[in-house]
Amino acid sequence: MRFPFTGVIPVDKPVGVSSRHVVDVVARALRMKAVGHAGTLDPLAGGVVIVCVGHATKLVDYLHELPKTYAATFLLGRSSPSDDLETTVVVEPEPERPSAAAIESAAGAFRGDILQRPCDYSAVHVDGRRAYRLARNGQAVVLDAKPVRIGRLEITGYDWPRLAVGIECSSGTFVRAIGRDLAESLGTKAVMESLVRTAVGPFTRATSLPLDAVDPDTARSRLAPAAAAVAHLPQRTLIDAALADAVRGGLVECPVGTAPAVAAVDGQGVLVGILKRLDTGRYRLRPNFLGEG
Repeated sequence: MRFPFTGVIPVDKPVGVSSRHVVDVVARALRMKAVGHAGTLDPLAGGVVIVCVGHATKLVDYLHELPKTYAATFLLGRSSPSDDLETTVVVEPEPERPSAAAIESAAGAFRGDILQRPCDYSAVHVDGRRAYRLARNGQAVVLDAKPVRIGRLEITGYDWPRLAVGIECSSGTFVRAIGRDLAESLGTKAVMESLVRTAVGPFTRATSLPLDAVDPDTARSRLAPAAAAVAHLPQRTLIDAALADAVRGGLVECPVGTAPAVAAVDGQGVLVGILKRLDTGRYRLRPNFLGEG
């Protein structure tokens, strides 16, 4: 299938609108239906949302591999069912007030590869239903801890009850849960007050297109090539007969070790698809932007 536009647009989402709304705005600007996003950002949060256009909608899984960077603030001595300000907040009558040194010391346990229990108010599936739907109906939610990676957890400010942090983490990490668990380790509670996604891999908020500036001209001019979404993958250039054979479904040799996926580009550096490694050790173009795959 051919699309008039293919690529990614990092958009700076304001607080108060959904990620779906961001997609709809870009879709209207480009007059296209093949538009999606790589990573939901809740309405209460702001910052970078990567909008995928055309063939790039098939690259969402690879964008999920990129680390995400956040600036968050938490209010200590408080709790809520959703771990943020979306639901009723309960203030502890006599909360523990940890020192800045105690917080910094405790934060060490939340850096690196950890197991994290998702928030009850989340989109995680429980027996085929979203956890947040069960929680809103007053039903018990039991969620297993999942492995996540916290590449950076920096205390950037502390003035009781407000705690500010900078976080770089893997996809699937709940920033609300970091505050929840850090506070619990210090003998208190926490709710997330604010959240801004400042970067997704190389896509930063400073270079993102503000949502209120999206129009047909800006959407087209700020559309980054699809190859930018998979710049972190090994790359293989296919030209002439090799490209034609790969597009027809032929197998490809890739001298890049055992990488499960390789970005395939043509002689001009345009992404033509992703080479997926088969059990045989050879690769096949899936998705195939120039064919039907």
